[in-house]
Amino acid sequence: MSQLAAPRVDVIVATYNQPGLLAKCLAALRSLEFRDYRLIVVDDAGEKPAVEVVQQHHPGATVLRARTNGGLVRALNRGIRHGDSEYVALLNDDTEVQSGWLGALIDSADRHPDAASFASKMLLFDDPPRFHSAGDGFGVWGMPLNRGVWLDDLGQYEAEEHIFGACAGAALYRRSALDDVALAHGDVFDPSFFMYLEDVDLAWRLQRAGHGCVYVPAASVRHHLSASGGGILASYYVSRNIWPVLLTSMPRPLLRQHWKRIVAYHAGRNLRHLRRIREPAARASLHGTLAGAMRSTALLRRADRTLYQHIEPLLTH
Repeated sequence: MSQLAAPRVDVIVATYNQPGLLAKCLAALRSLEFRDYRLIVVDDAGEKPAVEVVQQHHPGATVLRARTNGGLVRALNRGIRHGDSEYVALLNDDTEVQSGWLGALIDSADRHPDAASFASKMLLFDDPPRFHSAGDGFGVWGMPLNRGVWLDDLGQYEAEEHIFGACAGAALYRRSALDDVALAHGDVFDPSFFMYLEDVDLAWRLQRAGHGCVYVPAASVRHHLSASGGGILASYYVSRNIWPVLLTSMPRPLLRQHWKRIVAYHAGRNLRHLRRIREPAARASLHGTLAGAMRSTALLRRADRTLYQHIEPLLTH
C-alpha cells in the first residue's frame, strides 16, 4: 500500500462479465460529491478483462483480477483485504449511485458512532421508481427480507432509523467493526456462501457483537435488479445458504422461541416448489435446500447459544 494517508473510504465493486453495467456504475461514481475515497474494482475472471472499462470511466482506480472465478464472496473479501481505509463501501456493478450517496452515508456514520453498517435507499429503474431495498430485515419465520421491496417510492421510507442489516449491494461498513467480527481465517464474508445471503450472515454477526445498522434514506442508489445475478442462481444459493444463516448465525434461543414458525414456513416453501417441479427455478431451489440440509448436523454443532435480546425488536414479526 502507498505510504500516503489512506482516504476515508475504500469503495469496492466486484464485477463479472458485465462491461456495459460496470461502465454505467463507474460513470455514476465519478459524479460523487464526496471525493475522499479510493475505488477498488475486483474482476472475478470475466471473459473480457474489466481493466479497459475502468481506465476509460474511472482512471486511477485499482483493478484486482482473479485468475479463476471464485464467486462474489471471495471477490469482496479480496477487495476488503486490499484496502485500509476507515470505512468500506460495497457496491454492485449493476447499480448507479446518486451524487450525494457516499456523503450521506459518511455523514450518518459520523453521527452514529455506535453503528457499524449503513444501508442505502435502493430503487429500481422504474417510472415511478419502486423499492428494491430500504435496508434488510429478518423474519422470525426464518427468512431475510428487503424492506419495502416492490413498493412505489411514496416517501414512506424517508426516516433515518436503526434496522437489522444492510444490503451489501450498496452499503457502508466501519472497518474496525468488520475486523471485530471477521472469521477465523480473516475473511469478512463466509467464502462457503459463494453468493447470496452473505450480507445477512454478516448482519447477524455484527448485531451479535453489538454493532448496529442505520438506514440512510439520503443515500440513494438505482439498481438494475438481477442484471448480474438472480434467476436459477438465486434460487439455488438462497435455498442453500439460508441453512447456515439459521443454524449458525441466528442465536439458538431465538431458534427455540420461533422454531414452529420456521419449520412451517420452510415446509410450505418447499411444498410450493415441489408443486412447480417442472420449473427450473423450483428445481434449483429444492436442490439448494437439499445441499444445505446435508450440512445441518455440522452446522448445529457450531451454532451460537447466547440470547442477544437487543436483536429481538429489530426482527420482523
